[in-house]
Formats: sequence, structure tokens, C-alpha cells
Amino acid sequence: MKYRKLGKTGLDVSVLSFGASSLGSVFRDIDEGEGIRTVHAAVDGGINLIDVSPYYGLTKAETVLGKAIRQLPRDSFILSTKAGRYGADQFDYSEARILASIDESLQRLQTEYVDILLLHDMEFVPFEQVVHEALPALRKIKQQGKARFIGVSGLPLDVFRKTLSVEELDVILSYCHYALNDCSLLELVPLLQDKRVGLINASPLSMGLLNGRPVPDWHPAPADIRERCKLAYEYCAGKREELSKLAIQYAVADERIPTTLVSTASVDNIVKNIRWTEEPLNEQLLQEVLELLAPVRNRTWKSGRPEYNSPI
Repeated sequence: MKYRKLGKTGLDVSVLSFGASSLGSVFRDIDEGEGIRTVHAAVDGGINLIDVSPYYGLTKAETVLGKAIRQLPRDSFILSTKAGRYGADQFDYSEARILASIDESLQRLQTEYVDILLLHDMEFVPFEQVVHEALPALRKIKQQGKARFIGVSGLPLDVFRKTLSVEELDVILSYCHYALNDCSLLELVPLLQDKRVGLINASPLSMGLLNGRPVPDWHPAPADIRERCKLAYEYCAGKREELSKLAIQYAVADERIPTTLVSTASVDNIVKNIRWTEEPLNEQLLQEVLELLAPVRNRTWKSGRPEYNSPI
């Protein structure tokens, strides 16, 4: 496993990190024991960053993860959780709720502190409330020692541009913007490097667009993006190659991307994902797939409030 610096935090993070949303039965019902074993297999394989949220499985993911990490030395992993989102349409960015949220998370996670605390899906909350309530709450939590580093997460890249124009952050978490079909996250990298902000990339499979399975009805991608990703999958399958393997290898190859989150509650899957990061990238196949995806390259979809979404 390779490791890279996470901005100014001083943390060395594994290029592949573990997204614990799967522990909340977000994608399928999971056996708690298998979920715990998957976390242990991830850490045994060199992964040291684990990300979770009270929203995943409506606190189930944090609860299962707490049982898993209780059995591990605290210095063997870097723990990230979130605050502010608690249901599909349930957001509370008030200072009081954020302050209470971290205490609830620490109890479920059975730890005295988290390494990283992020505001979850910031684009659904008015920017004024973020600035005047939620961010001051994060700073207070950091001062209390309950979180070592703080930041925000979201889909639209303008979430980060707006926030970094008024606030100093340690970390951001971006998803679906550094994958085979969309590398627009690179547009943000110079700003992050200038401010020495740590970058966590998530969803290298574009929330399932690149794994070959039927795309769920809730997926926000328009039809042309779905069709191109399916075409890329079929092209790889015709060559007896796995598009998901190529996608993960592509995501971890760029030195500008410190770490990429993958989520699974399968021991076999996480071991396979780790092995892929150690195998050579098929450059010819990569170029062929990028050409297939070129018509939808860097296309995205709207998420949250208009103030965070540039015209598409």
C-alpha cells in the first residue's frame, strides 16, 4: 500500500481508503460479523483511513464500525465521520445539533476523538447557516479535542470554492468528480494545494455507474452518461477486463489525489480492491476507455441548492 500526505494535517493516508457506508446496509443487507471482518481486512491490507457518517444506515454504520475498531489499536487507523445530515431529507446545521452530533458519534464509535469531522452534503444547507452556525461549531469541537481536523463534503465543486473563500479548512471530501467519466476535481487541485487543504476523493465507480450492475433508479446521472458507462463496461468485458478494476487503478494513480474511498462490506471485495492498487495499470485499455467516455467527460448533475450549482 502506498501513502500520501493529506494536506497540512501531517497525516499519511493510504491511497485507498475505506468508506464505511456499506456497514449501514446502504447497498444491501449485511451480516454485522462480515462487516467487522471487512474493516479488519482493510486495515490488515494497509488501509488506514476509514470514513463514516451518522446518516449511513441511520447510525447503523457508525455502530458497526465502533464494534470493529474497538478491537484495533487506536493508532492503527485514521477515523473520519460527519455531522449535519441525519436522513434522506433531514439536515440540521445548527450549532447546538452539530455539537451534540459529535458526542453521539463518539459514543457509537467507542472512541474519545475522531481524526476528521466533516459537514455532510453541505450543498443542501443555506451558505449563511454554514458560515454562522455550523463552521463555528466545528471550530469549537476542534478546540475541545474531539476532532483533530475539520472540513466539508459535498457534490458540487462550488461547495468548496465558496467555503474556502471565507474559511480555513483542513480537509474536504469530494465524490464523483475524479473517476473515468469525470475528472473535473482536478480543476480544484491548485486551490487546494495553495491553501494546503487535504483532499479525500470518493466514489471512483461514480456511485455504481462503472461497476456493470444495473444502475439504481435513484441515481441522478442522465441517460447519456449511464449509456456511455455501460458501453465502457461492455467494452472491457469483451476484452475480459474489469472496468471497476481500471476505475480504481485510475483513481489512485494520480499523485495529486492523496486518497480514494471505496465502500464494501465484503472481505473478498476489499482484498481484491487492495490487490488492484498494487498491480500495473493497463495504459492502452485506459486510453481506449477514456475515448469511449469522451462524449460525457466531466458531465455531472445538480445536487442541492442553486447557490452551489454552476450551470450544466
